[in-house]
Amino acid sequence: MIVHPIPPLYDGESKILILGSFPSVKSREVGFFYGHPQNRYWKVVSAVFGETCPQTIPQKKEFLHRNHIAAWDVIRSCDITGSSDSSIKNVQANDLTQILDAADIRQIFVNGKTAEKMYKKYIQPEILRPCICLPSTSPANAAWSLDRLIGAWKVIRTEETL
Repeated sequence: MIVHPIPPLYDGESKILILGSFPSVKSREVGFFYGHPQNRYWKVVSAVFGETCPQTIPQKKEFLHRNHIAAWDVIRSCDITGSSDSSIKNVQANDLTQILDAADIRQIFVNGKTAEKMYKKYIQPEILRPCICLPSTSPANAAWSLDRLIGAWKVIRTEETL
């Protein structure tokens, strides 16, 4: 059983919540979300907001705060082999109420089908809020080019969420 080592990132100004499934081995090593250099998350979200891609963890945190994005994952703990979403078993979900109570979250997005499946199974029945599934930024989602991902992810930046 591996317990999620990264605390949620949010503040009172957060308007959108983006949830992954569970941090990769590399993200757990570096101690922050989407830490694998091949994951396209930071390239995608920075392009959506018309900004330079943040490189360091402090820059990434500043980027998220500046753009009113809260970040966390659906799963609090699980059994997982390496970083393989398909190997996830014995799931315990994160409690999102700490974020939802502190911020005016207008929309919840999930990064990929595994996050969506876990969200709908473990979290949505508790908080009664739907999510919007975005195509995964993982390098395993090779069918989606960077430009195609950016196009799909533009939905996070709407008048409703800003």
